[in-house]
Amino acid sequence: MAGADGVAEWARHWQYDALPDLDLLRARYVRHTFPRHSHEGYVLGAVTGGVEDVGLPGGTVHAVPGTVVMINPEVPHTARSGAPEGWAYSTLYPSARVVNDIAAEVTSLRGTVGFAETRVTDPHASRLITEVHRAAEEGNALAADSLLRILVTRLLSRHGSPLPGLAAHAGSARNAVRARAALEERMADPPTLETLAAELGTGPFALLRAFKKEYGMPPHTWLTDARVRRARRLLDAGTAPAEAATAVGFTDQPHLNRHFTRIVGVPPGAYQRERGVLRPGR
Repeated sequence: MAGADGVAEWARHWQYDALPDLDLLRARYVRHTFPRHSHEGYVLGAVTGGVEDVGLPGGTVHAVPGTVVMINPEVPHTARSGAPEGWAYSTLYPSARVVNDIAAEVTSLRGTVGFAETRVTDPHASRLITEVHRAAEEGNALAADSLLRILVTRLLSRHGSPLPGLAAHAGSARNAVRARAALEERMADPPTLETLAAELGTGPFALLRAFKKEYGMPPHTWLTDARVRRARRLLDAGTAPAEAATAVGFTDQPHLNRHFTRIVGVPPGAYQRERGVLRPGR
């Protein structure tokens, strides 16, 4: 896959068996753009070349070599090249359990923790991210686990803070929460916005505004992201991409391929191969 000026794009999104609560992505992108989406766990990214523009609720941050991008769970964001040559980066996706267990063991932070800053200049932490990747690729479980814990401890001690607790939902926010639950339950055959609003006793535009305020994206964008998340779980379990596409509500496998590649960064087939997933009966 080639980007602008013939520069090759490549990506590897995988999981190291010894660290099952950690996903890893190493890639070089030029034209590829990530649409608005969020993650169940954390994002810790280190740009190793070029510039990455990360769009967040508070604005766009420019990530360059020597910086680290930290994104908390369920924070909607986008990503794209910030320079003609694109960007290369190594990213870690530790689960909420991993980060919060480390916080409980080595910091005074309690409850669900997060990072108070999105981008920091920290060449040492940036190198630690790439070293976790290197250790995992070499099959060195002790080093990969140790370096991951050193990295997370460093970032938490310098930039960690408790995440706000869930506030009681009132009025329009309650409708947004109920709409999300309805979309999760009826993912394969979702209602129209008008039908969903009528079921909740509100208007379509009021629901649209409330949902975007609550989750940082409109319902149709959130649904695409949720479908890809569920498809990932199915692929991890060995489901064939075509079957996963139908199960989560995409029209066919090409639709899954397109949205999955845009959000995850690699096609579903490559994702499944890199994780060493064997389909049932094989």
